[in-house]
Amino acid sequence: RYEPTWGSLDARPLPAWFDEAKFGVFIHWGVFSVPSFGSEWFWWYWQKEKREPYVKFMDTNYPPGFSYEDFGPLFTAEFFDPNQWADILKASGAKYVVLTSKHHEGFTLWGSKYSWNWNAVDVGPKRDLVAELATSVRNRTDLHFGLYHSLFEWFNPLFLEDATNAFNTSKFPTSKSLPELYEIVTKYQPEIIWSDGDGNAPDTYWNSTGFLAWLYNDSPVRDTVVTNDRWGAGSICAHGGFYTCSDRYNPGHLLPHKWENCMTIDRGSWGYRRDARLRDYLPIEDLVKQLAETVSCGGNLLMNIGPTHDGRIAVVFEERLRQVGSWLQVNGEAIYGTKPWRAQNDTVTPGVWYTFSPKEGKVNAIFLNWPVSGILELGEPRAKLGETQVKLAGYRELLKWVALGEKGMVIALPQLTPQQMPCQWGWTLQLTDVD
Repeated sequence: RYEPTWGSLDARPLPAWFDEAKFGVFIHWGVFSVPSFGSEWFWWYWQKEKREPYVKFMDTNYPPGFSYEDFGPLFTAEFFDPNQWADILKASGAKYVVLTSKHHEGFTLWGSKYSWNWNAVDVGPKRDLVAELATSVRNRTDLHFGLYHSLFEWFNPLFLEDATNAFNTSKFPTSKSLPELYEIVTKYQPEIIWSDGDGNAPDTYWNSTGFLAWLYNDSPVRDTVVTNDRWGAGSICAHGGFYTCSDRYNPGHLLPHKWENCMTIDRGSWGYRRDARLRDYLPIEDLVKQLAETVSCGGNLLMNIGPTHDGRIAVVFEERLRQVGSWLQVNGEAIYGTKPWRAQNDTVTPGVWYTFSPKEGKVNAIFLNWPVSGILELGEPRAKLGETQVKLAGYRELLKWVALGEKGMVIALPQLTPQQMPCQWGWTLQLTDVD
């Protein structure tokens, strides 16, 4: 059994499925999807920081005295079709999904008894959005279902009172935050608890170790659940399950601890923005690059989309997800279930990232630029004459190659028309019998 101490909890082995999955989809959805302007931090930027674009947006478009709470009934989700969402998630090639069950605004996407009249069953859609998506994902896909949960809430009076008391009182975690966590685990049995938002309070205030000890020892998901590292000030990148370290974290080198790169397709926001331009969305080439870099360095990629207030996954997000899925159909063997190789990227040719498939004993070289010459030089693999074989994922015939001294090789790529290419945006060489 695990003790409620970081020493004991940090020693828990991470369930193997998470490292093998490599790729997940993050979904930021909530009342902030109604104004869908600027950022999912809309309420904070408007009311607390009083940033000019947000104040002006409200003055121009809403009557005087309109409060953030008034957005609640406008969060309608009339087009939310959980089966359609599940089908898009499946088509993306993702192996897990993480939904914001509650963001810093405190609005819960399930009918929480600890969030009276500020939840999706009492207000707005009048539906248990968490339950509906969980059911569809489990019925229609093999994705692991996870939930994001914000520890703190910007404007909750109990939290503000505790903060004024320098967190020597703990009214908020005992009456709101912790009961919600126990509630979502018991009710929906998520296989990921993605905690966030410590409000600058230490983990002792949140009783994070107490909750995690219960989660790992006695909860219905104790054997399969994975957690992140955001459990109080000072715990990030130091304690918990996998490390997130920061948003859009992509170190570019191997880390000793399992980590995740959570990032957004929309460069500027996690929630949906009606004011986003096409150039704000990462092109598919960038997403493939992020995936290759992240996995080669031992991380998972958690790619975020923000649905609309009426429950649609905007077509630009759907297109990106389906594009990643089509790429993974060809190159998935170089991603899923792989381990980092002795080299992460190539020393001679930029834009080449390595992964290792332990079952097949294959080294995968993912290259992001197809050389004009048709010749690809790799500085890292040590090839063996008469033994090493080189294959292009999605192409049938073996490729010709020449060794370069003790280390490195030159590979002749097939001459293909764009129509004959096995995929776009990045390709995989599978090398067998190399050191």
